[in-house]
Amino acid sequence: MAASIFAAVPRSPPVAVFKLTADFREDGDSRKVNLGVGAYRTDEGQPWVLPVVKKVEQLIANDNSLNHEYLPILGLPEFRANASRIALGDDSPAIKENRVGSVQSLGGTGALRIGAEFLRRWYNGNNNTATPVYVSAPSWENHNSVFMDAGFKDIRTYHYWDAAKRGLDLQGLLNDMENAPESSIFILHACAHNPTGTDPSPEQWKQIAAVMKRRSLFPFFDSAYQGFASGSLDKDAWAVRFFVSEGFELFCAQSFSKNFGLYNERVGNLTVVGKDADNVQRVLSQMEKIVRTTWSNPPSQGARIVATTLSSPQLFDEWKGNVKTMADRVLLMRSELRSRLEALGTPGTWNHITEQIGMFSFTGLNPKQVEYMVKEKHIYLMASGRINMCGLTTKNLDYVAKSIHEAVTKIQ
Repeated sequence: MAASIFAAVPRSPPVAVFKLTADFREDGDSRKVNLGVGAYRTDEGQPWVLPVVKKVEQLIANDNSLNHEYLPILGLPEFRANASRIALGDDSPAIKENRVGSVQSLGGTGALRIGAEFLRRWYNGNNNTATPVYVSAPSWENHNSVFMDAGFKDIRTYHYWDAAKRGLDLQGLLNDMENAPESSIFILHACAHNPTGTDPSPEQWKQIAAVMKRRSLFPFFDSAYQGFASGSLDKDAWAVRFFVSEGFELFCAQSFSKNFGLYNERVGNLTVVGKDADNVQRVLSQMEKIVRTTWSNPPSQGARIVATTLSSPQLFDEWKGNVKTMADRVLLMRSELRSRLEALGTPGTWNHITEQIGMFSFTGLNPKQVEYMVKEKHIYLMASGRINMCGLTTKNLDYVAKSIHEAVTKIQ
């Protein structure tokens, strides 16, 4: 029999976070804890369907006027408009001046990919693959892959995490921006930086914006956790709104996986802010061509849930309450874990756990300590030491804290 035409295809290594979840599921130890996957969990360790989402799903199911016709290529208009509105704010000058457009996408990843594809084709000249794209060190691993697969050849890192002080390396970040070629693209986390949980303060964001404006750098925000980080939609969108107020043209990839709990609905939006309405419409016309050959038309269910919620003042308020419930639980787990580690006298400082924000915490555990946690304690976390704070519960906090104490004490 002839060899397969696919015989030379190498096996790709599994995606680390999903492999971690698979290993967790196969583990029969009763003490096991999953701190890897980036999804919200209740104090019982279960996924949570937001009450407002359940309510809206029922409303949609009972609406006999709805059908399954194709959506427009760029997506559900009321979803796109409302998604951009919560990113930029009700009083956004860009919205009032009609220089905002958007594209419904398959999750935040889809928004990043459509933005990346457009930039590769049209940014700073036609089909410019040589433009440097800067990604924070560390960052969500998909950032590098999305821009690489979109055709960019020069992907670089900028300083972000200071391991010694377990916080932001602002000076390193600013130096990298100063030294970047003009018109370079910078991927910025709007809030709740993944994986470190460390965000610039408003004053630091102002310094970042000043350098980017002077050096003509392009900001591409990734906003995956608006509302989920602090419990406040406005606070978590501060950086994006400030950049808009400073006159930047920018892209903002939005995900509604976390703040609506719609992980498997793949609800995303790419907000485009331009200099004027004509520029934005020309950009959208090219993005429409990209979408047409990528997924052609987006799915409607998740977008309808978000649009219905954001369009109704009553449902919108209920959703904000649901989001605050999630954010508050994460903040509580941060406080409880830190207090336990400090009570145990765990070597090192642990204030960074409560100073960080959002779903993830960069614990500072090294790879050998992580390996000890996984193999000896059945606590699953990323090799970088990143943990999902939602995986902590009142029932496993003591066990996790004691295990971290053991790992840090025994293994240097």
